Amino acid sequence: MPITEAERVAQAAYDSRDAGAFYSQIWGGDDIHLGLYTSDDEPIAEASHRTMERMTEKLDQENIDYTVDLGSGYCGAARFLTQQLDSDVLAVNLSSEQNRRAKTLNERAGVHDRIVVVDASYNEVPADDGVADLVWSQDAFLHAPQRDLPMKEAARILKPGGEFLFTDPMAADGVSADDLSGVLERLNLSSLASPSEYKRLGAEAGLEFVDFEDLSEMLPIHYGRVLEETQANVDELLKTASQQYLDAMMTGLQHWVDAGNRGLLSWGIFHFRKPTA
Repeated sequence: MPITEAERVAQAAYDSRDAGAFYSQIWGGDDIHLGLYTSDDEPIAEASHRTMERMTEKLDQENIDYTVDLGSGYCGAARFLTQQLDSDVLAVNLSSEQNRRAKTLNERAGVHDRIVVVDASYNEVPADDGVADLVWSQDAFLHAPQRDLPMKEAARILKPGGEFLFTDPMAADGVSADDLSGVLERLNLSSLASPSEYKRLGAEAGLEFVDFEDLSEMLPIHYGRVLEETQANVDELLKTASQQYLDAMMTGLQHWVDAGNRGLLSWGIFHFRKPTA
């Protein structure tokens, strides 16, 4: 099935040479998602790893043999889940450039035989019904204009009793798109979801809501750290990324920091479960 215009925009954003240079150098090209920080100057990679640890603490880790990661990026989470849970992983991601790097990193880590990386959309996952013990996603659904689609796909591919864990940068409940114009324009988005919207979409998809751990205070800290690291490494980044890209990125990061500090944004860990009957 052809990808949608929104998917094409997201794919182009992550496939570009500029994006590859930025994410591989600032985030280390591994766990490109929001982190949980113990201090304002903690390394991004350490904080990002802590997010995955916090998410897996919510699971019965003995009974997860097959995981589907939606929007898997460079497969940092997939490698973690393979090693932490001893789970095989289907890594679903639109960006062919990210997927190429992910496969290389998987081989270096010695887990390439446990992780299948596919160029595909989380709106149409190449997996049979009821195959996954766990569906996982980190900070990817914001790119979906129809956020009911990945929620329905998660419900479809989960086994009865299977777990669904995800994070996503969101608008705080009651905040309009107009209030977030700077954030949305940078990402070519018309809106962000909210915690209440995801709870509703989960229920409509037939999923049981377990918990939402609100960690919104981490969002401006994280984007602030990314902004600091970008500013500190501009000269090095300019060897592989354009000034125009970096200027736009730093402006966009500042919008995230400002909106987060004003309480306009939300972020945290959602936990849903597919009912057994």
